[in-house]
Amino acid sequence: MQKITPPLAERLQRGELLNVNCPSREVLKRVTSRWAVLVMIALKSETLRFSELRRKIGGVSERMLAQTLRYMEEDGFVARVAYPVVPPHVEYHLTPLGQEVREQVEGLADWLESNLPRILAQRHTADDA
Repeated sequence: MQKITPPLAERLQRGELLNVNCPSREVLKRVTSRWAVLVMIALKSETLRFSELRRKIGGVSERMLAQTLRYMEEDGFVARVAYPVVPPHVEYHLTPLGQEVREQVEGLADWLESNLPRILAQRHTADDA
């Protein structure tokens, strides 16, 4: 007997992300972190060295950037290329999977930037209340 897989929309409605034991929660946490979103946007169309990436993403500590890149590499979103030279030369770029997820989170980032005045106005209204 052949098992029929429900359509994607139906599977998403089941709410596996809402299940505390769903492994996709960890991926969601990593992908939607502030630094991961900014790394994906920074690497959108170029390959960057660690120091270039850190400069491009203002405010990220060396430790947080290293950790974020490590997680993104583990999940297959970023490729790390280390050249055998002194001093060390390491470059990062998005993988095809990373480009796919970047398109998704970039939509959220674009929405946030477009709606920032409305959000800040709401914060101001809430502060006055």
